[in-house]
Amino acid sequence: MSQSIAKPATGKLGVMVVGLGAVTTTFMTGVLMTRKGLAKPVGSMTQYDRIRVGEGEDKKYLKYNEIVPIADLNDIEFAAWDVYPANAYESALNAQVLKREDIEPVRDELIAIKPLPAAFDHNYAKRLDGNNLKQGTRWELVEQLREDIRRFKAEKNCDRIVVLWAASTEVYVPVDEKCHYTLEALEAAMKADDKEHIAPSMCYAYAALSEGAPFIMGAPNTTVDIPAMWELAEKTHMPIAGKDFKTGQTLVKSGFAPIIGTRCLGLSGWFSTNILGNRDGLVLDEPANFRTKEVSKLSTLESILVPEAQPDLYTNYYHKVRINYYPPRDDNKEGWDNIDIFGWMGYPMQIKINFLCRDSILAAPLCLDLVLLSDLAARAGRYGIQRFLSFFLKSPMHDYTKNEVPVNHLFQQYVMLKNAIREMGGYKADELID
Repeated sequence: MSQSIAKPATGKLGVMVVGLGAVTTTFMTGVLMTRKGLAKPVGSMTQYDRIRVGEGEDKKYLKYNEIVPIADLNDIEFAAWDVYPANAYESALNAQVLKREDIEPVRDELIAIKPLPAAFDHNYAKRLDGNNLKQGTRWELVEQLREDIRRFKAEKNCDRIVVLWAASTEVYVPVDEKCHYTLEALEAAMKADDKEHIAPSMCYAYAALSEGAPFIMGAPNTTVDIPAMWELAEKTHMPIAGKDFKTGQTLVKSGFAPIIGTRCLGLSGWFSTNILGNRDGLVLDEPANFRTKEVSKLSTLESILVPEAQPDLYTNYYHKVRINYYPPRDDNKEGWDNIDIFGWMGYPMQIKINFLCRDSILAAPLCLDLVLLSDLAARAGRYGIQRFLSFFLKSPMHDYTKNEVPVNHLFQQYVMLKNAIREMGGYKADELID
């Protein structure tokens, strides 16, 4: 038996989520229902996937919790921040993702999850108008959030905390070297209440890392994608992961583009469009917020089908992404992909993919996996950017200051994930990424 390098998952794990909307309430309800044996956590890698460890006669296929000490679902305590005061039960009903009969058995537990006032700036999400808000400068918001984390940890007697952003996409914040490149500059900007360069999400990330909690960015916000936050993560020895949950269309893209590349077919264009009706769709209907999402979704293809690597096949292809707010759909998103490819002697062909997905049903297991694996990483002494979590994320974090190229190829990401689990379990990381 191999010896895990991660500390045991003793005591309770507090999961504090920013945003108590469709994704979060679906995540919480599913975990609570699974604990009662009333639902199955389908789609969760940590609960279902098996990884090979060892080779030859020593080869075994084990679940994650047989390789590494992963927190048990029974040990999770939930808390949330939100701009709207509705508790998790009311929010789950309002979201209209789950049927009432799949919510009622855990009604009491959900009612008990009342959102803490949010650190929020209306200029970063103009379509939201909640009044459950904190007041203060950016630095004062950081201090209030740190106090929230400390209080929740003490009240629920949690051993560890993980903070997960599952709130709406903020307006795009370009990386600014003056205030985003060093921790000292970031803190100075927060203390100066620089609302232009310091998004509310940065206050959450700073507070989480300062309180010894891993931070996960589930939206395409710039939040932890800046050198100042990497410096803070190194200083506090905490893991960070981001950005943007890879649920529907980008999951398809990161899995299907390798088919085109591996088969050495050419690409002329890839047009992606979505219709979505939930609160996320409403926020993304604002052009400044969509810009943040667009940057995230556009980045996937270019590192899989690389023009420099195959100039005959991938030079000058046209890549377009659209998201349209369509209220009748609620959380049931529909994504269309039209892919123009060419083959032998340049003859054109087309591929069309129509994915009718349930956004929160796909995102909930990602929330669970990211939380459990970030907690594991912290106990294994891994800190800073967690590249092995790229599998779950649309626009994987990478050190762009050193011209690092992110890995977007789904199957290469899966190898990274498996190798990290093996390493943390004390096994050899024995798969190569070709």
